[in-house]
Amino acid sequence: MTCSTGPRIPSRPSLFWASALGGALWLFLGLAGGTALTGCSEFNRALKAPGDSAGMALKQRVARKYFDKRSYDRAIPLLEEMIMLKRGTSDFEEISYLHAKSHYLMKDYTMASYFLENYVRTFPAGQHAEECAFLDAICYNNNSPNYELDQTDTRTAIDRFQLFLVRFPNTSLRDSTNNMIDLLRSKLEVKAYHAAEQYFHMRQYQGASMAFKEFMRQYPNSDYREDAMLRILRADHALALNSIETKRADRIQEALRAYRNFADAYPASVERDQAERLRKDLEDELEKTTKTTPVP
Repeated sequence: MTCSTGPRIPSRPSLFWASALGGALWLFLGLAGGTALTGCSEFNRALKAPGDSAGMALKQRVARKYFDKRSYDRAIPLLEEMIMLKRGTSDFEEISYLHAKSHYLMKDYTMASYFLENYVRTFPAGQHAEECAFLDAICYNNNSPNYELDQTDTRTAIDRFQLFLVRFPNTSLRDSTNNMIDLLRSKLEVKAYHAAEQYFHMRQYQGASMAFKEFMRQYPNSDYREDAMLRILRADHALALNSIETKRADRIQEALRAYRNFADAYPASVERDQAERLRKDLEDELEKTTKTTPVP
């Protein structure tokens, strides 16, 4: 016979833990919310602080705190206000630097370049002058687009890097700067080559020949040099053979000069057979043109 010990109360651990976790969650959210509100109130208090010495000290301390925490979106409005109020004081240089650097670290390179350049112009011997001059050039470098697009920022970046080397000839960043200049020039080189190539694809052979010759003048040591010289030969060949009779002989001679330039520069070129075929076409056409041209 079993004795009853009274009504059995079922165990409900899931409800217990849910209640406990829920309490912890609310506690966490409360703390987080309190921290956020504290941060917001600190920012607002600094932003609304008067322009007296105590107010400016608060603004500067809070701005520096946000800068160090990488909260640049909070630091910038405080720094902007101090730039207007602190001009001519001993703190102005550091505030200008933090303001420019904040824009740079926010990756707002257009605004950053303006403020970085302004820092260097205002404080040419300043503590951060070398860094700001370098970052100014980096801003244009980072804004430099793909070679198909307008290359104004690319050219400006090259100019700024070169100016940086002139201003700071003993910089430890010389090698890095020269490497970036080389990369930027390579982009301009690729753009110039493809621009000349477009004339060729559109069968504007005179324009193609002129564009590739200009490319050779600007980039005499280019990796595309062999191909550019062959393109000049092909363009001059096509232009000569499609010329009116009065211009054909002179243009054939010009094309033959392009052949000789290519053959002399690249005697072992894999494209030598193509060049020889073009030469033979030109010589055959020159012979026919000479025979048919009336003697004056």
